[in-house]
Amino acid sequence: MNIEKIVNDFRAVVPAVDFWSLRLVADNTQTIHMRQNQLLPPSLEQSQGAYITLVHGNGAAYAATCQLDPHGFRNALQQAMGWVEIAGQYPIMSAHDMPRPARSGSYETRVEIPWDATTLSDKITMLAEVNQALKIHDAIVDWQAYLSCRDTEVYIITSDGIEISQRFHYVFPGMDAVANKGSETQRRTGGGWGSARQGGLEQVAALEFPGAAHRVAEEALALLDAPECPSGNMSLLLMPNQMMLQIHESIGHPLELDRILGDERNYAGTSFVTTDMCGSYQYGSDLLNVTFDPTLGEEMASYGFDDEGTPAERTYIIRNGILERLLGSATSQVRAQLPGVANARASDWNRPPIDRMANLNLEPGNNTLQDLIGSIENGVLMDTNLSWSIDDSRNKFQFGCEIGKLIKDGKVTGIVKNPNYRGISATFWRNLSAVGDSSTFEVWGTPNCGKGEPNQMIHVGHASPACVFGNVDVFGGD
Repeated sequence: MNIEKIVNDFRAVVPAVDFWSLRLVADNTQTIHMRQNQLLPPSLEQSQGAYITLVHGNGAAYAATCQLDPHGFRNALQQAMGWVEIAGQYPIMSAHDMPRPARSGSYETRVEIPWDATTLSDKITMLAEVNQALKIHDAIVDWQAYLSCRDTEVYIITSDGIEISQRFHYVFPGMDAVANKGSETQRRTGGGWGSARQGGLEQVAALEFPGAAHRVAEEALALLDAPECPSGNMSLLLMPNQMMLQIHESIGHPLELDRILGDERNYAGTSFVTTDMCGSYQYGSDLLNVTFDPTLGEEMASYGFDDEGTPAERTYIIRNGILERLLGSATSQVRAQLPGVANARASDWNRPPIDRMANLNLEPGNNTLQDLIGSIENGVLMDTNLSWSIDDSRNKFQFGCEIGKLIKDGKVTGIVKNPNYRGISATFWRNLSAVGDSSTFEVWGTPNCGKGEPNQMIHVGHASPACVFGNVDVFGGD
C-alpha cells in the first residue's frame, strides 16, 4: 500500500470531528496443499482496506471501505457520521472516554528464512515427500499435507498525530493420516496441523514438519488395534497440544470482559465469571499461573500494539491460582472500571476491534515429563485435540483427544484409542496437581478462533508445559 497517498487522501475529506482514527490493513495468504499424492490448485488470497473510527460530541461510530481513494473515503465517512448522530442518542459509555492511542511505534515479526527463500517447486517436492512418508500401509486410506504463509500489514493513524506500524509473518504447516480396518477408523495429525507460528520457514521444523510424517502414520495404524480408553475417575496428564485447547476454552473465553458484560450473549454465550471475582476468586490450584504474554516472538498473537493502539505488555491474569484481572481492552476497562490488557483485536479491515484472547500462556513449573508420569499411580496421558464441547457459560466441558497412553504405577504401559474427559472449569483447574518444567513447554495456538457479530476468525496463541490433573472423569468411545 502507498500509505502516504492513502492517508493524504483521507485527510483531504475527513470532516472536522473531535477525534478520528484510520486503521489500514493489507493481507496476503498463500497455500500449497497435496492430498493422496495429488497437488491441489495453489491458492493466493489478497485483501486490503480501511477501518475508520469517528468520535464527535456524544457519539462514536465506525465504517470500513476497500476503496482507498477520496470517493471511497467520502462514502464511508458519510455512513460513519450518520451512525455518530444515532450513537450519540443511545451511548453505552461517554464518547469522551473512548480510548485513544497515546504512543507511536512499530513492530515486525522476526523472520530468519523468508517464505520466498525456497521456490514453489521445492515446497511442492517437500509436500510430495511428506505424502509418501504418510502412505506406509494400505490401511492408510487418506493422507495429506499443506504449507501456507500469511503476511499482514497494519497501520494506525490518528488525528492526534499517532502513527503505529506493524507487520506480521505467519507459517502454517500440517499433515494428516487416516487409517481404517473394517468398521474402525482412526486419525492422527501432526507437523503443526491446526496451529501456526509467527516467523519464516525456520518455524516449520519447530512444528516437526516434515519430520513427524512417519510417526503420525505409525500412530494412526497402531490406534486401529489399540484397546478403548478405560472409564473412571483417575489422573490425567495433558500434553501441551491439548493444554492449548483446555486453556483456550476454559480460561480464555470465560475471562473475555466483553463477554462477561453481555456482548456475546446471543451468539457465543456468556461466562460463569463475574467482575467481582477479580482479586479473590480461586480459579485453580496454587500451581496455576497464567499470563497474557505478547513477548514470545514465535507465538501467533505476539504484537506491539492492539488494534485500538494500546501498547501490549506481559501481565499475570491468574497468579498462584487467584484470578487477578480479566481480558478486557481499553474500551471494556472504561465500561467495567477494571484493569485489563491490550487485547482489542480485529480479524480484518472490515471488522471492529473486540476483546479477544491473544497469547494466553500457562507458566512452567518444576517437573520433567518423567517426573509427571512417575507421579501417577493410575491415569491416562492424552495428546492432540479431536473434539470439544463446552456450555454457553464456558463452564461444563467435554473434550476428546486423538491418542491416549495408559499410565500405571508411574510407567506408560501402552496406547489407548478414543480417550475423552469431562469436567467443570473451576473444579478442573483446582485439581491441577503438577506442572511441567521448561523442557515440556511448547508453543501452540489456533488460527481459527471465532467470536463476534459479524463473525471474526482470529489467531490466538497458547503456550504451556505438560500438566497433571487429579480426580478427572475419563472415558472411552464405547
